Amino acid sequence: MQPTKPIDILLVEDNVDHAELTRRALETGNMLNDVHWVKDGAEALDFLFHRGAYANGAKAPRPGLILLDIKLPKVDGLNVLREIKSSPALRTIPVIMLTTSAENGDVNAAYAAGANSFVTKPISFREFVERIQAVKLYWVLTNVLGD
Repeated sequence: MQPTKPIDILLVEDNVDHAELTRRALETGNMLNDVHWVKDGAEALDFLFHRGAYANGAKAPRPGLILLDIKLPKVDGLNVLREIKSSPALRTIPVIMLTTSAENGDVNAAYAAGANSFVTKPISFREFVERIQAVKLYWVLTNVLGD
């Protein structure tokens, strides 16, 4: 078994509090993963396609995992997901929808667009941290990711 190498994680989240909680939960355990946070769908696409403020690829490394909210300003999460999965350069990156929505329509639309997982954000802080750490355990430590 190959040792786990650190991966860059792109967090696409417009809620500052949710973003901070997610970052803290991901950063526990002294892992060397870098978490990059963008606040809306347009910024996520700029990051991924190296446009605008992210034209310098050093500021926007290719993530090994994307945590994507559905309800985002400028470009919603489902459209961001469709762009990712339609790009030959990006389609293999696992995308986890991380959202407060548990509506069947959102779940089905996310999977139809190519989401690898759909995780709802619980209301309680403890459950939120546990859920994010479970995501990290599987997608960063257990699952084998490609380049």
